This record gives sequence, structure tokens and C-alpha cells, in this order.
Amino acid sequence: MQLLFYLLLLLAFLFLTGCTASGDSKPQSTFNTNSQPVSHALFTSLLQKYVDEHGRVNYRGLLQDSASLNQYLQLLSQNPPGPNWTTNEKLAYWINAYNGFTLKLVLRHYPVKSIKNIGNKLAIPFVNTVWDISFIKIGDKSFTLNKIEHGILRKDFTEPRIHFAIVCASQSCPKLRREAYTAANIDTQLNNQAEIFINDPFRNKIQTNQVQISKIFSWFKGDFTREKSLIAYLNQYSTIKINPDARVSSLPYNWNLNE
Repeated sequence: MQLLFYLLLLLAFLFLTGCTASGDSKPQSTFNTNSQPVSHALFTSLLQKYVDEHGRVNYRGLLQDSASLNQYLQLLSQNPPGPNWTTNEKLAYWINAYNGFTLKLVLRHYPVKSIKNIGNKLAIPFVNTVWDISFIKIGDKSFTLNKIEHGILRKDFTEPRIHFAIVCASQSCPKLRREAYTAANIDTQLNNQAEIFINDPFRNKIQTNQVQISKIFSWFKGDFTREKSLIAYLNQYSTIKINPDARVSSLPYNWNLNE
């Protein structure tokens, strides 16, 4: 058992280091291409049609319209971000890609109770979970959802608000926004997502002297505390101001499908 434990640790280390290795210093979000930024209007149309105001997805309806989703994802696949793209254009592209391909993955296996039920039932942590399925093609490269989240969004942008924007198809995840992210509006959109998520009593229970918060804040604590304490970060968006010495705990995470 001890040998198996160390073997799993070694596999996890090799996987994580493999994800971040690069033959050059160019950000992973940039391809050698002259592509122009794409329109995300089709994705907005689909989100407004199949996502309600609570962020719940009508997967049955979207399944009947999967050709439209595939058309949008094909647009992303054929137009990877080039060096001429702005930071906001790349950021919007990769957030939309994560959310769009997550929807596609769920539809492939629908009906399913939880996204965690997809893939290898004997998954090794950090090695072969549902987020490690290589089913995404962008340009001439293959991607997993983990690669987009950890190898691009978290690595290249150092933008903690992405955690309120990318949605893993689960009830405790942030609400799926009913519009695509765009370069022109992304700062406003991310601020709005942060406000909605942090002040949502289902996902975070905030009081002046005690907070019960989403496990997202413990899983990615380092992303939120680069420049300030976690409570200081929460106070940027919380309508209830939290005392610096407030007691902090995590809520259980509901992985049931956001349906």
C-alpha cells in the first residue's frame, strides 16, 4: 500500500510538470497563427436559450440543438488565439472554450447525474479524472479541461476571477452566465460574476464574524491571496463586510449536474 501511495504521488507529479513544461517562453494561450478574434454571438444565443436565470442548463433542449454548439466550438477550434490578439480577447476565448467544451462533454454522456460520473470509474487523482479526458482540438493541439484551466487560464492570466466564470457543470459551481464573455465587456462581466457568486447564500454563507464559503476558495486559495488576505479579497465583493478575524470554514460541494 505504501508503494502504491508513492507511485500515485509520482504519477501526479509527472502529470502536473508535464502540463506546465514548454519548449519556449511563449504563453500557452498563444498560437503561431494569424487568426482574427472570433465572434461569440452564437454561444450567447445558445446560453440565452438553454440556461435560466439561476444558471441551470436545459441539457435535453441543448442536446436537440447540439449542431449549433458544435458549430461554435468548431469556430474556436479553427481559430486559436494568435500573437496579435489582446489579453482580453484571449481571456474571453479560453473562458468560453472551457464552458463550451464542458457542455459538449456532458451532452456526450447525457443523461448523467454528475460530471464526475463521466470517464474512468477507477480514476487516479490528478491523472485520469473527467477533467483529464483529451477530447478538445484547438488548432493542431489537443487539450483537456484541466489543461485549459491550469495550463492556460491560471498560468498565463493570473486572474482569480476566472474561478467565478468557468463552470464545471455542477450545482455548487458558479452560475453559468447567460451570455458569452467578450473582450469589450470581460472586466465588467468578471466583476459581476464575483459579486453574484460570493453573495449567493447557496454557495457562500457570509456573516460579519463567521463565513462558510465555497471549497473553491480553499482549492485555489493561492490565486485569491497573492496580494491580500482571503477575507480582504471577499470583502471586495461581499455586501456584508467581514471582520478580519472572522471564523472561516468550507461548505460541502454539491457535484450534482447543474440541470
